[in-house]
Amino acid sequence: MARMEAHRTMNNNEILSLWLTLHKSAGVGPRAVALLLDHFGSIENIFTAKRSELQDILANKPSIVDAIRQGPRQEKLTDEFDWLAQTGHSLLTLDDPDYPPLLRELSDAPYLLFLSGSRELLGSTQLAIVGSRNPSPSGVQTTRDFAHTLAQTGFIITSGLAQGIDAAAHQGALSADGFTIAVAGTGIDRVYPKQHRELAHRIVDRGLLLSEFPLGTPPKRENFPLRNRLISGLAVGTLVVEAALRSGSLITARLAGEQGREVFAIPGSIHSPLSRGCHQLIRQGAKLVESAQDVIEELGSLTHFVLSNNTGKTDKKTNITDPEQITLLQHMGFDPVTVDMLVQRSGLTSDRICSMLSQLELSGDVANTHGGHYQRLT
Repeated sequence: MARMEAHRTMNNNEILSLWLTLHKSAGVGPRAVALLLDHFGSIENIFTAKRSELQDILANKPSIVDAIRQGPRQEKLTDEFDWLAQTGHSLLTLDDPDYPPLLRELSDAPYLLFLSGSRELLGSTQLAIVGSRNPSPSGVQTTRDFAHTLAQTGFIITSGLAQGIDAAAHQGALSADGFTIAVAGTGIDRVYPKQHRELAHRIVDRGLLLSEFPLGTPPKRENFPLRNRLISGLAVGTLVVEAALRSGSLITARLAGEQGREVFAIPGSIHSPLSRGCHQLIRQGAKLVESAQDVIEELGSLTHFVLSNNTGKTDKKTNITDPEQITLLQHMGFDPVTVDMLVQRSGLTSDRICSMLSQLELSGDVANTHGGHYQRLT
């Protein structure tokens, strides 16, 4: 495409070509684009500006000035427009009236988002749920229960499509016939991790998948903190379920706090490394929550309705009636334990305990965790 004339009215695809040209130019970050928009007023004015004007704003970035002065080249945007032509795909630019107001508040708000699914969900109240990629079985169940209940109240559940807590959050919302948004740390045309391909399809069918990264972007370590700022930036609050002290979830929580959003954390066992991140957040001022109702009461004015005081509890009650199994559960507590520990506590033989643990696993009352430990779930 030739250098654009200053006073010609452009169609929608031509305007998108301008945004995509910036997006594909190395080194053009959100803050640089914000400066350009603030100075020139519109994307069209940026591309019709004189070289000297652009150099005043982008003094140390001559390659970006060259790309803008050259203008869009359609042959370099074929992949993007082929992707855009598919059903349910769209691009959202910073000047679009549908751009989420909360996200626009960020100093480094993305100027271009790739969307697949129901883009209107961006205008609804979102709650982010994040946590460990290697959670405990009870952490997974707690996440699903919270997401299920919170989705029923009208929250859109937002997370990062990662293994563990993220996946459980999306699944919990979907199980309630609610809506969920997944923020990808790759190009939107790539699913990471690969085993979440089916989950990603379900999210697109019943929610929204989005990314700020160019098509084809692989999973890079440096991209995930950038992804995390969008997860927290889209939501009115962030709930952390399980997190170690050195965890990406704590980055998301910190960003939420810096963005002026609510931070919630679920406490856990003092013996579990996955509880330490949540406990640190609570010491730093995050709100301790024991049920979905605690979150709803804090943010209830933003939802369609508030549940009764007894609704939204995530405590699961056991249906076990066998006295010996009930005794074993009482000796277990809710911290992971070994068979040897249960032998010492209960006085039962290891064979009898192993037999009962197998039955309790089948009934969903106990989970076999890592390292030969068992954890009570009910």
